[in-house]
Amino acid sequence: MPIRSGKPVVVALGGGHGLSASLRALRHVADHLTAIVTVADDGGSSGRLRDELGVLPPGDLRMALAALTEDTEWGRTWSAVLQHRFHTDGPLDNHAVGNLLIAALWELLGDPVEGLDWVGKLLSARGRVLPMSTVPLTVEADVEAIEAGGGVWGQQPDLRTVVGQSNVAKAHGRIDHLRITPANPPAPPQAVAAIEEADWVTLGPGSWYSSVLVNLLSPEIRQALHHTKARRCVTLNLTSDEETVGLSAVGHLDALHEHAPDLRIDVVLADTLSLSDAEGTATVDATRQAAARLGARLVLRHIARSDDNTKHDSLRLGAAYNDVFQGIWANSR
Repeated sequence: MPIRSGKPVVVALGGGHGLSASLRALRHVADHLTAIVTVADDGGSSGRLRDELGVLPPGDLRMALAALTEDTEWGRTWSAVLQHRFHTDGPLDNHAVGNLLIAALWELLGDPVEGLDWVGKLLSARGRVLPMSTVPLTVEADVEAIEAGGGVWGQQPDLRTVVGQSNVAKAHGRIDHLRITPANPPAPPQAVAAIEEADWVTLGPGSWYSSVLVNLLSPEIRQALHHTKARRCVTLNLTSDEETVGLSAVGHLDALHEHAPDLRIDVVLADTLSLSDAEGTATVDATRQAAARLGARLVLRHIARSDDNTKHDSLRLGAAYNDVFQGIWANSR
């Protein structure tokens, strides 16, 4: 059981760049920060190591570790080493150094959690990184073709099955349903315990289906989310990506509800300008109503970077999380 020291104990679920953004913010305001990371990546360096060595795809885990390094010369240097990619005409091309380091530790130690903990020690990481599952996952999605969206009333949509996280992330069309193989993957006991002992659990931002909702498809993770006394905060994305083209903020929340209908959310955090500019005042109200259907309050804060409104500002996002965790959100109706 973590020892409380005034700051909340936080677990962040997700993967990729979205999880990295939330971790860079959370490390300023949380105590005993734990990242639980999806392990379904099948592309690039991670996919190659997964296929060749039979290991978990290390890329998203590496990015989470890099995001937790301290802003010191030591932290910045090792973060850069971890993220460095080789560019050659040979088999090392596009491999990230951190992926190779993590895979080597797994091979030496035979334990994915212990290997990640050792990398965390090397980096002096301000938090712990755990895999969502101890076995690699395959993501599948039923996707409705964009051209089929207009269809005849009452007619079943034209669905195709897309296999693999890298393909789902580039799916052109509306994702109707998401699933993982194996359907009941073993979760590390440390991940389940972290959720059960947390004060807050965050989901998002990130690729909504292939990084965020995937976590809710693990029965052990989902059960822990239901049983924990922690409050749950969903952070909406600033922009759409290829897998969510045309999906509104309401659509994001409805998709979460469809894949985890019994999961109660306490707070939905969104960027004020991004939500208003993209969808207007009426849809902000609709988003507030969609949040309420999940049991949540919508909290609007300015959390995008001033020079690039497609990326989160870590200090602004951290301040927003601090508002939420400290209770200012209770007056944000």
